[in-house]
Amino acid sequence: MSTVNGVSSALDQYQIKSDTTANKELGKNEFLNLLVAQLNNQNPLEPQSNGEFIAQLAQFSQVEGIEKLNSSMGSLLSGYQSSQALQASSLVGRKVIIPTDKAVVDTSESFKASMVLPTSSSNVYVNVYDNAGSVVNRINMGEQAAGNVSFIWDGKNASGNQLPPGTYKFEAQATYEGETKALYTMLPANVDSVVLGGSELMLNLAGLGSVPLSQVQVIGQ
Repeated sequence: MSTVNGVSSALDQYQIKSDTTANKELGKNEFLNLLVAQLNNQNPLEPQSNGEFIAQLAQFSQVEGIEKLNSSMGSLLSGYQSSQALQASSLVGRKVIIPTDKAVVDTSESFKASMVLPTSSSNVYVNVYDNAGSVVNRINMGEQAAGNVSFIWDGKNASGNQLPPGTYKFEAQATYEGETKALYTMLPANVDSVVLGGSELMLNLAGLGSVPLSQVQVIGQ
């Protein structure tokens, strides 16, 4: 009975502490004090067996290990957040390439992009649409081998007139396996700002909105 009273007294002691320290968790020091109190107050006629004592020591080691793990994870998280902030600061104002079909184009200079061709094709081309959805030009590329295929648009319409800067859509297509199929386009975009927090870094791209960093294929074109 004395063992129970001794442990209960120790528990009551830490219950009082938890009330005054805003729900303090039971750590390794408190666990060790409880173990010592239990040993001091055990019944000498029925002492605790070696197996039970070893089991409690194992629990103590487990508690200590969890505390160290929590501390290590906290350090890793802090380092990851610092790395995110550093990465974010280096991306603002740079160009990235992502899988999309729209881009903000400065038509005063050549626009460079690429497409993904899964197999060789004898007829590859890219239709260019303005912001109103009208086709303004077609970039004929002829026969191309499988892989990443680069293309360039000079910012002009089919009549050779320079178009105004703005958002344009690029529709890449190729003929293979007896039919014409759409292709994925990889277009550049400027990083206006970066949003920290959450599970992943988010990039605010000019004319495209927010996209996760994991979608970026190339940084700093």
